[in-house]
Amino acid sequence: MGFKFKKVAVGGTFDHLHIGHKALLKTAFEYGEFVVIGLSSDAFAKKLGKEIVQEFSFRIERLRNFLDSNYPRRYEIHKLEDHFGPILVDESIDAIVVSEETLSRAKEANGLRKAKGLKPLEIILIDTVLADDGLPISSTRIRNKEIDEEGHKLTEDLN
Repeated sequence: MGFKFKKVAVGGTFDHLHIGHKALLKTAFEYGEFVVIGLSSDAFAKKLGKEIVQEFSFRIERLRNFLDSNYPRRYEIHKLEDHFGPILVDESIDAIVVSEETLSRAKEANGLRKAKGLKPLEIILIDTVLADDGLPISSTRIRNKEIDEEGHKLTEDLN
């Protein structure tokens, strides 16, 4: 199978590894022979104002289990302490997969890469994955018990 890129990056907190996260990862592996994954540390997630339930050690173990089952030996995971991690220093990364939510951060990264003399990353934008109710799937909605990790509604409307 021919890949468009040698190395693709993707990042996130991956709290409650849900089908939106899996779509992001799947796209990265479809485009890249090898995928560099940035996983937000607990401290960085808190700094971003994210209310995480699952600690870093749990999130990385769950992520590795998913990746090893689907894309063995084609990835590496980096602990993120900032928005960019290895994408600002690894000149071998060709592309980045983002959602609409993180598109502006990818554009910012390209500006910073250019300032360092690195080639810009090709930006691959994926569609937002929607739950059964037509609203975006998010870890927040899962934590609030509105939907499960597959996007199925868990609570009934009281109206």
